[in-house]
Amino acid sequence: MQKKIIFFRDLGIEHWLTTVDKMNNFTISRDIYTFDEIWFVEHHPIFTEGQLNNKKNIICAHDIPIEKTDRGGQITYHGPGQQILYFLINIKRRKISIRQLIDIMEQTVIETLNSFCLKAYTKKNSPGVYINEKKICSLGLRIKKGSTLHGLALNVNMNLKPFDYIYPCGDINIKMTQIKDFNVNIELKDIKIILIKKLSKLLKVTMINGD
Repeated sequence: MQKKIIFFRDLGIEHWLTTVDKMNNFTISRDIYTFDEIWFVEHHPIFTEGQLNNKKNIICAHDIPIEKTDRGGQITYHGPGQQILYFLINIKRRKISIRQLIDIMEQTVIETLNSFCLKAYTKKNSPGVYINEKKICSLGLRIKKGSTLHGLALNVNMNLKPFDYIYPCGDINIKMTQIKDFNVNIELKDIKIILIKKLSKLLKVTMINGD
């Protein structure tokens, strides 16, 4: 039963530290009977540094908090209008590799954007999803107790300016974009509905609202 169902929760907008504490507590306390969950959330403005981040990737923080995290990758920015999905998935039980899960995450975003006539794609050796040579979705994961933490961040309708204060993902050449730049009528709620539909198909599960 645990393999056939994933609960999704809409946390609204939360401080990053609040969500990360809940995510870690969930992972530490879970057992073989715990259902997998995917959390939808937005964060108040914050920079988060992955385990590979170099301090040179920060140009000027402009009073935006910077927090160290245990996920992979380097530095990124989170803010309102960005749809974040945290994947709390027991990949050992589901018998999928981290590479397979990343592929599913990227494909979910690509198919979601395609649903709104936005042609998105991935790049070899550069995790994430892109449109017109600009990055629209970033990924970062961590494995603990055979389960994943963290996930993806899809730019929908946000202030992109703070990305200019850093080298996103540690790459001086990366430019960020968002759905609003292509279609101002698409809202977070519209994206969320399609993301859930695509995740159900690609993970071969029934997604149930756990709120």
